[in-house]
Amino acid sequence: MDRQNPTPIIPSLVPETSDLALDRLLSPARHFRHPDDVLNDDALDIQEKRAILSSWASDACAVESVPALRRPPGAEQPVSFDQIMDALCRLDRAAAPPRSTGDRRHTSDHLDA
Repeated sequence: MDRQNPTPIIPSLVPETSDLALDRLLSPARHFRHPDDVLNDDALDIQEKRAILSSWASDACAVESVPALRRPPGAEQPVSFDQIMDALCRLDRAAAPPRSTGDRRHTSDHLDA
């Protein structure tokens, strides 16, 4: 290795791409600071939002000495696990089909003998 021009031994796990949409999925911490930013991005579909938030919630992003915090690679600040889970719950509620209140027929999971 040239000591005048050192090169990194371990290259970046996810190098920046020229495709903005792809880069936002591969390195969301470069584009989003908080789970709410992910939820409010209209360019992402629900599966993309879920994938980003789920990756943030994973143990791979846990702050070593504070397991309640997550710091995705490239993030400036950590985010709490609870904030990520709250965002995932809001995403699920938004994706759920509306419940019909007009039809209240009882359905049973039991079989009659």
